[in-house]
Amino acid sequence: MRNLIIFTILVLLLQGCLWVNKRGISDKYYNGCKEYYDASGVYHKKCDENLIDWKDL
Repeated sequence: MRNLIIFTILVLLLQGCLWVNKRGISDKYYNGCKEYYDASGVYHKKCDENLIDWKDL
């Protein structure tokens, strides 16, 4: 019960600071991923880190 109260207070305080995107929960509004091909033609995709990733849950 105590954990639920603490979690609820944190959610209310951070309500405008956390965003849900396709990869998880982030502190940024836009999901910033950079996609590119290197000189040898290999595809790379680098994304900003999320606070919580869906694949980790």
